[in-house]
Amino acid sequence: MTNHIKMDQLKKKLQERQCKLTPQRQIVLQIFMDNSDKHLSAEDVHSLLRQNASEIGLATVYRSLELLSDMDILQKIDFGDGRSRYEINETDAKQHHHHHLICMECGDVREFEDDLLENLENDISGKCKFKIVDHQVKFYGYCQECQAKREN
Repeated sequence: MTNHIKMDQLKKKLQERQCKLTPQRQIVLQIFMDNSDKHLSAEDVHSLLRQNASEIGLATVYRSLELLSDMDILQKIDFGDGRSRYEINETDAKQHHHHHLICMECGDVREFEDDLLENLENDISGKCKFKIVDHQVKFYGYCQECQAKREN
């Protein structure tokens, strides 16, 4: 992603919604800032916290993620494997989110920014009189490494 959000921007977002940036929420957000290239589940966040000797429990992680997702600070994503994953929502409300390439072998998730659906959206909006505000695209397949393993 091109924009990198800062902790003070996140704190301002929380304050605008009359919510405090508690120490626990700040630590959870820092995990996402330190791992901005990853899509983390609650269990992933909890594991990273435990590696850093944090006493924050899994239930607190779940509550923090849900609150931060409800407030559009984190984006909640479902890749179809039964585990919600999250990432910092850096998207301008006027722009679409990036899209994902999901490897069905190793589970790796990669992002790409090209918005290939703008013309299709305009066509649908015109024909169906439907105002589209966002879309999400997920491509499932095999990453380069898994393709090589499958060929051997």
